[in-house]
Amino acid sequence: MSRRQGEPPEEEISLFRQALEEAGVRRLQANRADPGRPRRQAESLAERRAAATAADPSQATSRTSDGRVEPVRPSEYLDFALPDLPYRTQAQLKRGRISWEAGLDLHGYTLEEARRELESFLHDALARRSRCVLVVHGKARSQNALEDYPVIKSHVNAWLREWPSVLAFCSAIEADGGTGAVYILLRRRGEAL
Repeated sequence: MSRRQGEPPEEEISLFRQALEEAGVRRLQANRADPGRPRRQAESLAERRAAATAADPSQATSRTSDGRVEPVRPSEYLDFALPDLPYRTQAQLKRGRISWEAGLDLHGYTLEEARRELESFLHDALARRSRCVLVVHGKARSQNALEDYPVIKSHVNAWLREWPSVLAFCSAIEADGGTGAVYILLRRRGEAL
C-alpha cells in the first residue's frame, strides 16, 4: 500500500496506537453522531439546579461542589445569567446600576473557609431579601506552584453557577473592585422573573 504525501510511516502509526491502548484509550464503536440524543451537559445542569432548589434549605449540607473547576485568568471578566433573565436587568447589573445591599471580602481565606463564608453570606442575604450583593474574591494567584491561577476567583465562578437563588452574576465595575469582585443578583424567595 502506498503512503499519501505527509502521512507518517506505518510503524509510527502502529507505535502510536499501541501507546493509546496502553494508556487505556478505547476505539469508538460508531463514528457518527446521534443528533436525536439530548445534550448530557445541559440536562445534568438542569437536574442539578432542580435538585438544589428542591432541597431543604435548613439542611447543613453544602450547596457548592468542591470538585475540579475551570481556572480563570486574573483579569478575566466573569459573566453568568439564567437564560430567561431580562436583558435590561442583566445590562443594569453589568453597568453597576443595581445597588448592592451587602458585601463580602474573601481575601485571606483558605478555599474551604471561602466556601463556608460565601454560603453563609448568601443564606443571610436571602433571609434579608437582598436583591443584589457584592463579593470580593480578589485576583491573587495561588501560593501553590502547581496552580497558576486565582483559585478563589475560579471557585466562586463555579459555585455561583450552582447556587439555585443566583439569577446572574458579573464582574464589578472598577469602582467596586473590577475583575476582582462580582455583583450577584439574587432571586427573592417565591419571586418569579
